Amino acid sequence: MSSFDDPPAPQATTCYRHPSMASGVCCQRCERFICPQCMHQASVGVHCPECTSKTKQKVYTRNTLPGSSGRATQVLIGLNLAVFLLQFVLFDATISDDGRTAQKLADNGFFISEEGEWWRVFTSGFGHFGIFHLGMNMYSLHILGPIIERRLGPIRFTLAYMAALVGGSFGALLLDPLAFTMGASGAIFGLLGLLVMMFRSQGISIAQSGLGPVLLLNLFISLSGFVSLGGHAGGFIVGIILGVVYFGADARSAPLFGRDQVKPDIATAVCIVVLFLGCLWAASRWLSAVG
Repeated sequence: MSSFDDPPAPQATTCYRHPSMASGVCCQRCERFICPQCMHQASVGVHCPECTSKTKQKVYTRNTLPGSSGRATQVLIGLNLAVFLLQFVLFDATISDDGRTAQKLADNGFFISEEGEWWRVFTSGFGHFGIFHLGMNMYSLHILGPIIERRLGPIRFTLAYMAALVGGSFGALLLDPLAFTMGASGAIFGLLGLLVMMFRSQGISIAQSGLGPVLLLNLFISLSGFVSLGGHAGGFIVGIILGVVYFGADARSAPLFGRDQVKPDIATAVCIVVLFLGCLWAASRWLSAVG
């Protein structure tokens, strides 16, 4: 006579320290479920509080990351400051800038397509319309940059930053090829997109991460009419895509290339080239925008 065993009990999906908190993320060491409050960022994945206290390796939590400094972030801030100083020396710019710098550095379909000034795709991401514009973007880079750089490393972080920058140029040229657009906002929005996906990969929602109000504020600014909506959207979309490549779509999915350390960098470099070619195509549409 056949007998049937009772079906196995379903696996617990709540935090082992906070039973009322649902969780789909496990500690990389002991494989116990942990909620966002118990997550401690490690070199690979996240650890629970007990495993964190046992390891001798220095562990960065998401609460201490914003105060950390990243070398690549500092270099990028320095480059932006250097370009701003050059705006005064080379182009007689003013503190509030009257647009003369934009005629030399900014994205513009006519100059890129007809004058062959392809470098504007890149220089537009380092020039700024005045000190207030520069200050806002550099403060954002100072806050967001180290968080992502410590997770990606300086080389991959720099590649991702440049990809978002070129993505911002593509978005700006696509929506309005005749406008003079300039600033690091596209790259900053790319970092926001990366940060959204990084938190999702750790099982942290946008609301829990504190990014919700920041994203809403930046969305409001993007729709205000005083900034380039295409530049912001282009950078943010590139950041989301690269976030899937680096971190995965959510806490239950792996990065696109698994643990491979080379392919993500190659993919990012290819992304930069493709976006640059896209910028040249978008710039060539300037004549149709006149009509």
